[in-house]
Amino acid sequence: MTSADGTPVRVGVFGLLGSGNLGNDGSLEAVLGYLGAEHPEAVVDALCGGPEAVTTRFGIPATRLHWYRGEYRTASRAGAVAAKGLGKLVDVFRTAAWVRRHDVVIVPGMGVLEATLPLRPWGFPYSLFLLCASGRLLRTRVALVSVGAAPIGNRPTRALVRWSARLATYRSYRDAQSRDAMRAMGVDTARDEVYPDLAFALPAPRAGAPSNPSLPSGPVCVGVMDFHGGNDDRARAEEIYRRYLDGTVRFVRALVEEGRAVRLLTGDECDASVVAAILDAVDSPLVTAAEPASLADLMKEMAAAETVVAIRYHNLICALKTGTPVLALCYAAKSDALMAERGLGAFCHPAREVDADRLLEQFRALEKRSAELRQLLAERNLDAARQLDHQFTALTAALFPATDHTHAHARQESP
Repeated sequence: MTSADGTPVRVGVFGLLGSGNLGNDGSLEAVLGYLGAEHPEAVVDALCGGPEAVTTRFGIPATRLHWYRGEYRTASRAGAVAAKGLGKLVDVFRTAAWVRRHDVVIVPGMGVLEATLPLRPWGFPYSLFLLCASGRLLRTRVALVSVGAAPIGNRPTRALVRWSARLATYRSYRDAQSRDAMRAMGVDTARDEVYPDLAFALPAPRAGAPSNPSLPSGPVCVGVMDFHGGNDDRARAEEIYRRYLDGTVRFVRALVEEGRAVRLLTGDECDASVVAAILDAVDSPLVTAAEPASLADLMKEMAAAETVVAIRYHNLICALKTGTPVLALCYAAKSDALMAERGLGAFCHPAREVDADRLLEQFRALEKRSAELRQLLAERNLDAARQLDHQFTALTAALFPATDHTHAHARQESP
């Protein structure tokens, strides 16, 4: 694929990629798969949180997102505060220089337009605004692809997110409520579409054969999270974490007492401390921990499980993608929406108020319906695959030269 002057089209990918979050990297993997299949001659590089990890895993050049290396450490000394402030200014020019080198920049999925977890306005929201403003000024097409959005209470964060969305060339959302949230913030969403999360485009391993649904006895995957609430929960963050952890420990202990094997899964490097706390509290050979390095690793674990209980959004997606019945500990409306869309709305539990007894009741009800739900999830996954084909067709039409419409046409004609 080449631009009008015959040179390869230059594509940048942008985000908190390579920083230890498996969901973010899974979204990148899906977009790179699309580019490799539909636009193999494109020259791709990244501006991201963990450039070394991105280059090692995906084989593309990558640049550090922030000039100041201590961006995500709390600045307490005067020198650190000054360096962080200087970094914000330097990043204006660094981001613009990077954007200028590209014809297209893609922000692959992720919850880039939300603040459902603790977030400061001058962190990633500021970086995203610099990207989108640079794209508009320098006439580089910027696409927010299947991203997540949510209502934002903090006014500076809301303003940065709103202007980022307005300045982007292309927007699509991973659920209808994300589009609704941006419309409520004053963004014109009339031409914006809703598609499944990009992780649903990743290949899934073959699911293992479930045991007798009347007597479930297979392993249970429990996805955990270093969860302290969101932006509006800072005052009670420790209380929320303690309640979540205590409820999860009680739940795991109850499964072990029934002789069930439990496999603990993470979705981010920071979750390792939660795994360690559960292993310490439930001292049993039936409880083991996986060390997944990708969404593919997570899906392999979940495909072999009888049932999944998870909190991280992309852990839920991995379970759904493999067709494994899943119970969600929901910390944001996006999880409730995803579960409802997949026909599992009855199996949501509030992450901020984990009640182990109620969780066990829901878990047993889920397992009783295992065979029925596996069939339902298989049907929903076929539909998601079709929708994502349409997403990539729309992306090609919006971002790439007219000479590539043959690719889009071929995709539309495929079964």
